[in-house]
Amino acid sequence: MSIGEVSELTGLSAHTLRFYEQEGLFVEAVRRNSAGRRLFTEQEVGWLRVCAKLRSSGMSLPDIRRYAELAREGQGTEAERFEILRRHEAKVTRQMADLQEALDVIKGKVALYAEHLAAGSADSLWRDGPTCPSTVPAGRQD
Repeated sequence: MSIGEVSELTGLSAHTLRFYEQEGLFVEAVRRNSAGRRLFTEQEVGWLRVCAKLRSSGMSLPDIRRYAELAREGQGTEAERFEILRRHEAKVTRQMADLQEALDVIKGKVALYAEHLAAGSADSLWRDGPTCPSTVPAGRQD
């Protein structure tokens, strides 16, 4: 597949694909045709999809590069690859918990505003500044 086709399939720009190659993020060297144009395999497209998810979930390029290096080395590196993935999984799990907590706060504030707007008492919100549910008594969350 051409770089344009891979870009379309993965959502990664051609610039990003070239950058990933330059940074050593591919498990195998990207092949080229007789004109020097990159040719990608289905396996590389699958790996790029994984890379895109690792990046969008916050994995650093050095960690992705190390994972790819270990995959290139092959047998005997499984435990280290597992550890890279396990650490990232723990990080994403913490991020999701933080986001869920933030969403709970936002939902509480939306409900509070809806209640005050419906009751015509919205002018009382923020009278004493903003508050957060975890720091104020129940029932007083503006």
